Amino acid sequence: MITVRELRRDEIEEVWQIDRREVISNIYYLEDGVLVLRPERYDMQGWPSGETDASTELFYDCFDRGGWFCGLFDKGEIIGVVMLESRFIGSNRDQLQLKFLHISRDYRGKGLGRRLFELARARARQLGARRMYISSTPSENTVRFYMGVGATVTDEPDPDLLELEPEDIHMECPT
Repeated sequence: MITVRELRRDEIEEVWQIDRREVISNIYYLEDGVLVLRPERYDMQGWPSGETDASTELFYDCFDRGGWFCGLFDKGEIIGVVMLESRFIGSNRDQLQLKFLHISRDYRGKGLGRRLFELARARARQLGARRMYISSTPSENTVRFYMGVGATVTDEPDPDLLELEPEDIHMECPT
């Protein structure tokens, strides 16, 4: 039975137990404001080297600032997680960043990612955000997932997040 609940700070490092494996066949690029899909193949066998250490510290910082962390569990094992930043961004300071969303490989395609996304959207709305800001990895599946839940490419990329992740597709979604 799959359960959902907020994560405690001492559970943050369990995020790296999520099975990230995926074969990526196509990547989106943003060219003159238009999404262009190009064939590129990547066989992701896990988390990139160094990502877990660097991101864990960022996750702790986010949690300590009041960020929201929610996980999906199957028989006590974490199978999905979503994180929502607590700092408002955007020219009107009306956006919260969807910081992280992943579902373990064997659980994808079952609506669980959408479930976590909708929980984050509701939380963002509850906190007063008009939109969620998303720095999406440019893989076809990820970008299409976000478009499927109502996200669009943003006209106003956050300068700091764009500098941090220039290859990502920067999107926003109404709450």
